[in-house]
Order: sequence, then C-alpha cells, then structure tokens
Amino acid sequence: MMRIGVTGHRNIPGAVLRDVHRGIRAELRRGPDGSVPGEALSCLAAGADQMFADIALACGVPVTAVIPGMPDYEGSMDGAAARSAFRRLLTACTERVPLPLEASDEDAYLAAGRWIVDHSDRLVAVWDGCPARGRGGTGDIVEYARSTGVPVAVVWRAGVLRA
Repeated sequence: MMRIGVTGHRNIPGAVLRDVHRGIRAELRRGPDGSVPGEALSCLAAGADQMFADIALACGVPVTAVIPGMPDYEGSMDGAAARSAFRRLLTACTERVPLPLEASDEDAYLAAGRWIVDHSDRLVAVWDGCPARGRGGTGDIVEYARSTGVPVAVVWRAGVLRA
C-alpha cells in the first residue's frame, strides 16, 4: 500500500489556490505506478494539511491524522473555522497517531513532519520554495524528505510567495 504525506503552508494566497487544489488532486489520483494511494498522512493543520485531507477523502483515499505532541494542538490553530475543520476532518480519519509531547510547539511540528516523511512513500509539499519561518516549517520538512530520499512533489505556482 502506497502512503502519501503532506507538508505545507497555513496561509495559501488566493493567486495559487486553484493551482494547489488541482496539484493535490493530481498527486492523490496517481501513484508512480498509476495506482491511487492507499493512505494519506496529514497533521490536519489549517491551510495545506486540511485542504489535502479534504481532497484525499473526496478521492476515496483514507486519511490518518498525525497529531503533533503539544498540550493543545487544536487550540494552537488560528480561527474558529480552522478548529472546526480540524474536528470535522479528525472524525473522518480512519486512524489517529498521537505523537509524544515535545519540549516546544516548534519541536512538535518538526517531529510530526518528520514522522510523516518517515512513514510516506512520497510527500506533497504545498510550498513556495522559501526557507521555513520557524523550526519545523514546510522548508524544513521538504529538506528532511529530500535528505532521506523520499520523493517530493511541490505543488505551487512559480513566482508567487505566501504572505
């Protein structure tokens, strides 16, 4: 069974939303051998992770929620809409993987991203190509995936930067 994971930005500019949505759907509909992934891995964070999980479920791909090891992960999400989407998606997941508590939120994000990479056959990165803004950000996870040999499909429109 092929597993596909995600890493990505929380804030996706409107200028790339259509490209990101289309790119995620394409990645979820075809594996390297033409097969549909058997499992999608996501932290269900606001932005790219929630979009990825929604599209995976719509494509019939079961989603596993990887919950970063922090005291109040849901509460760390900005806005009621993101928290509501997290709860909705969490109930739709076939499996939950709660990770051990980490020393800081950034360490928890880094550990969760690395867990996803370590358990994926390939990674979808909703990423503008810029360095991470904090420890455990998208750039760090892409770098880790590439260093471990996990294939990375970057889904973004060239020249557009996140806010």
